[in-house]
Amino acid sequence: MNYIKNILLGIWHLMQGMYITMLNFIRPKVTECYPENRGKVEPLGAMRGELVMFHNENNQHRCTACGICQMNCPNGTIQIHSKTVILEPAGEDGTPAKTKKVLDKYIYDLGSCTFCSICTISCPQNAIEWSKNFEHATFTSPKLLNQLNHDGSSLMEKQK
Repeated sequence: MNYIKNILLGIWHLMQGMYITMLNFIRPKVTECYPENRGKVEPLGAMRGELVMFHNENNQHRCTACGICQMNCPNGTIQIHSKTVILEPAGEDGTPAKTKKVLDKYIYDLGSCTFCSICTISCPQNAIEWSKNFEHATFTSPKLLNQLNHDGSSLMEKQK
């Protein structure tokens, strides 16, 4: 008796699924026609599309190359390459040289990013933020490696 009950219950659940499927066939479609409607619909406010670094009109950014975003990234998406610049050479009286660490390259691997936003939250300078660009389709993965700082960019002077 239990065997027949299980068969009938299975057929009942199958019919429920078929009923829902048939309802979806006759309902009006709500899918956006993406390529045709490109640019007509604004993405939601909290959308995370792509990591970008803000630069002002003088090609200056706020990144101090501290490496906090790189350390906090759970899967190594961010690589910061910095270099040391000598501001003042060592004095003859034994005073050490004054140096400063500056950003050389800020590499962002979009292909391995999980869009967790830990990097933007942990950045003390608010140098990086999310854009709404979501079109990342490519046939080769090296195109997903982006250098966020522009060539010849420098650190933005602190506002007083």
